[in-house]
Amino acid sequence: MTKKEKEKRQLKYNAPKGIHDILPPDIYLWQKIEKISKNLFEKYGYQEIRTPIIEHTDIFIRSIGEETDIVEKEMYTFLDRAGRSLTLRPEGTASVVRSFVEHNLNTLPTPQKFYYVGPMFRYERPQKGRFRQFYQIGVEAFGEKGPLIDAEVIAMLVNFLNLIGCENVNIELNSIGCETCRPLFKKELINFFSNKLSNLCTDCQRRHKTNPLRILDCKVDGCIENRQGAPMISRYLCENCTVHFEELKNLLNNLNIPYTLNPELVRGLDYYTKTTFEATSNQLGAQKAVAAGGRYDKLVEEFGGPPTSAIGFAIGLERIITLTKEKLTIQYPDPLFFIATIGKEAEMKGLILAENLRQKGYYVEIHYGNASLKSQLRKADRINAKVVLIIGDEELKSGKIKWKNLYTKEQGDVDINAVVSIVS
Repeated sequence: MTKKEKEKRQLKYNAPKGIHDILPPDIYLWQKIEKISKNLFEKYGYQEIRTPIIEHTDIFIRSIGEETDIVEKEMYTFLDRAGRSLTLRPEGTASVVRSFVEHNLNTLPTPQKFYYVGPMFRYERPQKGRFRQFYQIGVEAFGEKGPLIDAEVIAMLVNFLNLIGCENVNIELNSIGCETCRPLFKKELINFFSNKLSNLCTDCQRRHKTNPLRILDCKVDGCIENRQGAPMISRYLCENCTVHFEELKNLLNNLNIPYTLNPELVRGLDYYTKTTFEATSNQLGAQKAVAAGGRYDKLVEEFGGPPTSAIGFAIGLERIITLTKEKLTIQYPDPLFFIATIGKEAEMKGLILAENLRQKGYYVEIHYGNASLKSQLRKADRINAKVVLIIGDEELKSGKIKWKNLYTKEQGDVDINAVVSIVS
């Protein structure tokens, strides 16, 4: 065998960069967090929705915005065999809105509330808590204009973070206005940054006149420095947006939900209107958001649906895992029974017994193949089984099997049809 052939045989297959496996026992932490979110959201009237991980590319360009980092740099876009442009979803809201419009869900009683859990895809530099395939838990609520739903959504997010043990998480809050007041704010931003263009990054220079709000969201140090003293949206809010935001703050105060006003919080997506918010943690470094969301009152209409107010948020699961891994208690599943067998006939009887016990709801492991009883008992101990059931020739003749509790060291004989009496 040549050196090249040896190297080919030894080739290792790895997951693509920025994409990771979630293995036991870590998966139990993921499942626990997902279960907590499901139970909580359903108490608020949210129902699960599952949308495809691929959509027509136009859905994301139209909703997220052509001049956002996601569309310009981060989307996984490809042509299918018919030449249609498809994209792996970089976020969940656009897909839910598309589904809402496509299935005429606006005809149902409002508000319509949904939650989802699933993978998203963005081509960005992998770093702590950020991956190219990453997972989000999200919620979307359609059909309510007033700030009451905003307050409830934020309260639900805070409740969730408390339940999973996220400590020192801060809610940052802002209003970015609407189509009535935002044009004047944009004009003032354009004027403010006109004599600072040379100090901004190339992306912000290019977006200066078309989408100056993106400058407020830029993470480049030079842009952060040069936006000091920039106009604040709060000075330009119309009466409707001002009243909405003041009522929201009052509701949060009455709910005893602490928050920090952040006039630079505009979010990285174009569809937001009025309320925007983030849950942030200083334990995550510069990219500190663990969850974010806001209103998008025009997006349903943009997708061809009727005028429909909407609000939602998304939680980064990897970032949440980073914060809670040492705090959540996980009960890993251990077998209640391990069936050790001696001989072919005993193997068959053991398999039948295992199936009967499983149908009654018990977690049962059996031994596969030939091995000494001593070896089987070692395996039972290694996988942390509670009770070992031993079936051999004597047990087959008498109808009674030996058992041993590996936790208490109790042991004895039991009728093969009354095994559950050992643990009841």
